[in-house]
Amino acid sequence: MKEAFVAYIKELQNTITSSLEEINGKATFREDLWDRPEGGGGRTRVIENGAVFEKGGVNISEVFGKLPASMQQYFGVGDVDFFACGLSLVLHPKNPFVPTVHANWRYFEMYDKEGNIVDSWFGGGQDLTPYYLFEEDAIHFHNICKKACDAHNPEFYSAFKKKCDAYFWNSHRNEARGIGGLFFDYLKNSPKMSMQDWYHFVTEVGNCFLEAYLPIVEKRKDIQYTKEHCDWQEIRRGRYVEFNLVHDKGTLFGLKTNGRIESILMSLPPHVQWRYDHQPEKGSEEEKLIEILKSPKDWV
Repeated sequence: MKEAFVAYIKELQNTITSSLEEINGKATFREDLWDRPEGGGGRTRVIENGAVFEKGGVNISEVFGKLPASMQQYFGVGDVDFFACGLSLVLHPKNPFVPTVHANWRYFEMYDKEGNIVDSWFGGGQDLTPYYLFEEDAIHFHNICKKACDAHNPEFYSAFKKKCDAYFWNSHRNEARGIGGLFFDYLKNSPKMSMQDWYHFVTEVGNCFLEAYLPIVEKRKDIQYTKEHCDWQEIRRGRYVEFNLVHDKGTLFGLKTNGRIESILMSLPPHVQWRYDHQPEKGSEEEKLIEILKSPKDWV
């Protein structure tokens, strides 16, 4: 399974980065190959100061070795070895009317000392973080996510949408990070779904990403904007940073397994603001977004 998924994420990284370069115009992705001393490595691709994307990363990693003590405690296991691979992406657009997007698709194996697999699972998802809310964009993104889920089980979209809303909740702010999408973890072998079935599901979700996001970028990237729009974008980006550094399990896993720090923190935007007790104007588009983030909405 791991060989198939590694091959898949390598191919998907190529597909996504070439499509993003096409829409972005002037800037291209810079590639870094890196090795992890304890085992494995990755291929980081970062784009900066483009016509459309101010900063973005589409990274793949494949790491293995002894599971660190902190993660043994987290998973409730003893002295075991592990293998983890995945593709993780975050795109921060220049135009405040284009939403930030995040996606991740991953596979994990755990082994005993004889090298036998004792546990394995898939995880991942994709979610949208707008600064100005266009309801038709939220509906489009969720519709594409639902279509990918429905091809495998009509109950998946509702279940994984709820998990997404719960996971990307900035509890210290009592608001959502964005308008959600899909989130799933610990997708394991069961009587209803084999690991092969889960592989087909996760790769279907990965394959729908560009269809979910690029039409929104095309529609919004040329809207005129002001400094005030950018200020709001940067204030909201601050909430994005807070979530990633305080709550995000992927960031935590990378830091605790001696991952590559530049790749782990590539999710952070280049320009951010924190203003003391900032409140949007009553009846404004900015306030409209905040109201939606206070209570997750069903988009489809």
